[in-house]
Amino acid sequence: MSFKVQLEIFEGPLDLLLYLIKKEELDIYHIPIARITEQYLEYIHIMKMLNLDVAGEFLVMAATLMHIKSRLLLPEEELEEEELEEDPRAELVKQLIEYQKFKEAAERLKAKEIEQEEIFTRSGDEAAELSQKEGFLLEASLFDLLSAFSNVLKAVGEKEEFTEIMEEETTVKEKIRNIMDMLRVKASLNFTEFFVGLVNRVEMVVTFLALLELIRLKEIKIRQARRFGEIRVYKQ
Repeated sequence: MSFKVQLEIFEGPLDLLLYLIKKEELDIYHIPIARITEQYLEYIHIMKMLNLDVAGEFLVMAATLMHIKSRLLLPEEELEEEELEEDPRAELVKQLIEYQKFKEAAERLKAKEIEQEEIFTRSGDEAAELSQKEGFLLEASLFDLLSAFSNVLKAVGEKEEFTEIMEEETTVKEKIRNIMDMLRVKASLNFTEFFVGLVNRVEMVVTFLALLELIRLKEIKIRQARRFGEIRVYKQ
């Protein structure tokens, strides 16, 4: 029996591209397609490896990026006249800019919500009070988590090679209990602390899946002090 994660926090391919552009501080109007395609495919690989429910639109975007990359690599003599005049990235850039407007509007509303939470913190909401006290007010995204987990795996090296993890659900449940036990001892922990002492990459993956499941169940909160910064985990 495989454990498959389906998350409400899952975002789309344009979210991932905007995340990568901002994280790498790239110019949205002049996207280095080869670089962004490589990073995009790396995230897709991690999501598949984790057995996440990767929507078909992610794969469509991967194919689009590969097509644009191949167009840019073609010698000019092999292109039609209209293709020479048109930047193959133009349509994608247009989509990203329009989508970014909606994202920024949503983020402004979210920032207001967080500000209101900070002013009117519900009595007894220890997680909210602690995250405010520690300065971790930004909600981390799934892509922030994937980035942090990728760094954890790279830190232990590439000693084991695998493309997909098939684990019993009970194993994930055991990890969930371990994580909640850790958060009972200390109400907030850095993301990396859950992987200290783990040398088996499969166990690391199961631990990550357990964290995702706890997020879905609203048992924990994930926060950052600044965008793309360190991730802090709080017990709800």
